[in-house]
Amino acid sequence: MRAAFLLTLVGCCAMASARDASVTAPPQAPAGTPDPAAIRAGAAIYLRGELPDGMPLVGTRADGPGLGVRGRDAACVNCHQRSGLGALEGNVVVPPIAGRYLFAGPGAGTADLPYTPTARLNRRAYTETSFLRALREGKDADDRSLGVLMPRFRIDAAATKDLIAYLDTLEPEHVPGVDPSVLHFATIITPDADPDQARAMLGVLRHFFAQKNDFPLSPSPRARFGGLGYYTKNMYRTNRRWQLHVWSLHGAAGTWGAQLDADLAREPVMAVISGLGRNVWQPVHDFCERRKVPCLFPNVDVPVAARGDFYSLYLSDGVLLEAGLIADAIAAHHDVHRVLEIYRRGDSGEQASAAAERRLRRRDPEARVERLGLEPSADLAAALAHAPPADAWILWLRSADLARLGSPVRAPSRVFVSGLLGGLERAPLPESWRSRVRLAYPVDLPEDRRVRLDFPLGWFRFQRIPVVAERVQVNTYLACGILSETLADLSDNLQRDYLVEVLEGMLEHRFLTGYYPRLTLAPGESFASRGGYIVRFVGDQGSRVVADDRWTVP
Repeated sequence: MRAAFLLTLVGCCAMASARDASVTAPPQAPAGTPDPAAIRAGAAIYLRGELPDGMPLVGTRADGPGLGVRGRDAACVNCHQRSGLGALEGNVVVPPIAGRYLFAGPGAGTADLPYTPTARLNRRAYTETSFLRALREGKDADDRSLGVLMPRFRIDAAATKDLIAYLDTLEPEHVPGVDPSVLHFATIITPDADPDQARAMLGVLRHFFAQKNDFPLSPSPRARFGGLGYYTKNMYRTNRRWQLHVWSLHGAAGTWGAQLDADLAREPVMAVISGLGRNVWQPVHDFCERRKVPCLFPNVDVPVAARGDFYSLYLSDGVLLEAGLIADAIAAHHDVHRVLEIYRRGDSGEQASAAAERRLRRRDPEARVERLGLEPSADLAAALAHAPPADAWILWLRSADLARLGSPVRAPSRVFVSGLLGGLERAPLPESWRSRVRLAYPVDLPEDRRVRLDFPLGWFRFQRIPVVAERVQVNTYLACGILSETLADLSDNLQRDYLVEVLEGMLEHRFLTGYYPRLTLAPGESFASRGGYIVRFVGDQGSRVVADDRWTVP
């Protein structure tokens, strides 16, 4: 999955040289204070491959014009990442080009730089002139040729100056929510969140934070890497106490953005961890993208899928993923021509129903899909008794409704049910329904996830946390564990963008993945798990679930 990213890394391993570390030179950052317009123009080059005149940035490879890049494909962010701190993939190193690293050389200028494993400062510090030459001619600060896959860009001195202005804004010295002795995090609860689930989630968060603060990691010993091509640097891992802030929203969703802005101004945080919503999360997602605050794995039924967003990460896309699983399963049955979707208005199933209809119509433009939206107080049995004929039903209903289902006399032989809304294998379906129901199941099967759940469930017992919302509590514990491991890898380079980038790199190596068989996040992806099963009930009184087919990604 990360192969394309790896190729990009190889292509942009640009600013390193093999010059002997004994060469010293004082850092020479470009003179002058850049104006906001220059920073915006530099950001367009770095993030989008767009020059100040609106034309695309163009680069060619040293070994032939056929290996060129253009526009977004030529943008610096593809290799050096949004933070400007580079990347490490196997033995391929993309060094940082954030201003503080770019204009620092061996010895002088490095004492205050946070440790970064990708830094190679055993070369002269770049100047504005030598950086332009590196971009245009592929020569580093010591006049050595850069890698053949590093593009040679068509860029002039003025645009390069704008790019430098933007690079100087990267790797800030102060990050909101990062104090000398405290790291501040928030969790967000929307007004429509289930109160019992909210208490259960907060119990896990508070116990995890308390344990983290009671048993901090010992500081790492000093390490010097000057002999291996790294810059000579003492590496410290400062222990900071974790502080949790709870931001409980209220009122109409249109006011949430302003509430969150006020919360952030009052309580600056490095990131949002976990969180709880139901069918409305868009204002929270938009806030995190707008304010550049990482939002790590909230518990929501309807996550937000937006191309190009960076800061909001989800374990899966929830009922929208279920919509894809069900639509594909229905499309595989060529004798199903009429589909009826049933949901409660204002609940998560309404958006899932619309997503399933869109996918069904893409798969079969002749499909007849009808959506029956029930008011929250409407009688379910009466609605089903008068439902129009259909070859298949999709029930986007919660467990309370499923428990009230009556005799399936008029129900079609194919009935699909949302596992997430209904309670997965614990869905309280009457026995008379179980033989005909197929359940969307966007998590691992119970017997396959049992070992991975032993650890969090054992921790809950040790902490005396009652398990009242297992999936929410396990997901919250998983989010906390991922955050803890990521922060350990950051060392003292505590930046929001870098937090997301390091998390993306380490996630696929994690064994404890909770309800999910595996988690992966390539750069630019939002959903760590993208597949699931369609399962059926088997055994005595339909007490177990088995998959109809293998794990499927819609």
